Amino acid sequence: MTKWDKDTFIKQAKSECAAHISNVILDLVRFSEDHADVVQWGKGDGQGTMRFKCKSDDFGVLPLFEITTNGQINFLINSLRSKVRKREILRAYQLKLESNFMIDFSPEFYPSDVYHEVEDVFTIKHDVDKFVDTIQTISDRLHQ
Repeated sequence: MTKWDKDTFIKQAKSECAAHISNVILDLVRFSEDHADVVQWGKGDGQGTMRFKCKSDDFGVLPLFEITTNGQINFLINSLRSKVRKREILRAYQLKLESNFMIDFSPEFYPSDVYHEVEDVFTIKHDVDKFVDTIQTISDRLHQ
């Protein structure tokens, strides 16, 4: 049985994070509930997690990003590298993330998926909007 759900996740994020961070988390939760093929809630005791997953005919159900109640995000690009054979989709995701957040996501400099502080990557609402657009674009490409 899942320990976390939308309500417990949001309540915990609001209690653990500053208002501007919990607002970003809330925006990403709403977006995920509206657009993800699967929203997966974590089972852990220490912190809540939510994963945005996309169904693909070619590759199965793929996680695209994960957020936590303590204000972190994981872009899961290396997880995709091990599952998606269409390199053009991976390259598009990598380029969009790099242009959005000014982080080098190449395999040499980003060999494993790590959590980033939400406040470090989303400084203004426009950053959230660009990320949402990125996820929608990659989801659409994976659905093809």
